[in-house]
Amino acid sequence: MKQLKTLLLATALCIGSLSLTQAQSKVAHINTQELIAAMPEAKAAQAELEALGKTYQTDMQAMGTEYQNTVKQFDAEANTKTDEENQKRYVELQEKQQRIQQFRADAQQDLAKKEAELFKPIQEKAFAAINKVSKALGYEYVLERTTLIVAEGKDILPEVKKELGI
Repeated sequence: MKQLKTLLLATALCIGSLSLTQAQSKVAHINTQELIAAMPEAKAAQAELEALGKTYQTDMQAMGTEYQNTVKQFDAEANTKTDEENQKRYVELQEKQQRIQQFRADAQQDLAKKEAELFKPIQEKAFAAINKVSKALGYEYVLERTTLIVAEGKDILPEVKKELGI
């Protein structure tokens, strides 16, 4: 009976120590925003987005200037026109303003779509490198650095940058 108790105690200690070692996972962290910002592909994508944004901005400014000139012209000619003509011109101004607002909304949507299109492969490349480095270093979990309150684990950003050749 004493041997059975000793055997059960030894078994319990073995199982407990195995559970404890399995519960201790290797955890690292990384700032993916910093990683992606450092990638040359991201810099090129950002430059392309800025160029497209400037094009839209120029077009919107031209439309705004045209609208303002039309308003000035209509205001100057309002006394020489009939009420019916002035009403038609007012409707025309409202339509121009709606076209400008629609163009602005379409431009914002197009920029967001282009950003997603350009950055998706960059993010995939970054995450593939993170996965490769974390496996090579034996990390089971890699957490996003920006969401951590305390980060005393290993920061693998330098290793991932090295993997990407940055």
